[in-house]
Amino acid sequence: MNIKKNFIARNETFVCGNCTKSVEQIKYGGSYRNHCPHCLYSKHVDGDVPGDRLSDCGGLMKPIGVFTRRSGEYVVVHKCEQCGFERYNRIAGDDDFELLTRISTTPIFSKVRQK
Repeated sequence: MNIKKNFIARNETFVCGNCTKSVEQIKYGGSYRNHCPHCLYSKHVDGDVPGDRLSDCGGLMKPIGVFTRRSGEYVVVHKCEQCGFERYNRIAGDDDFELLTRISTTPIFSKVRQK
C-alpha cells in the first residue's frame, strides 16, 4: 500500500457540507472516512498530508471520477470546487456504490469543462 509517511488516519463524525446528512464513523470497509457515503462529496480540509487538517480553503470537494487500482480497489477522484485542488480517496464499504458506478461512466473531461 502506498501511504504517505506522515498520513494521519481520522474516523470522525460530521455533517456533509453538500447533502447535509449526518455521517457516522466508518464501521466496515476501511479504517478512516474522508467523504460522505451518501453523495460522495468531501471537504478541502487537508493540506499536503491526508488527515493533517492544514488547508485554509474549506471548499467542497466534488467527486468527479472513479478508477480502479491494480489491486481492484476503487478510488474516487475529488476536485475542490473553490481552488481546484485534486485528491484521490479510497472508497469505504458503506459508500453509495450505485452513485460510484454512475460517476465512473461519465468522462472526467466533460465534468471539468461543465464547472
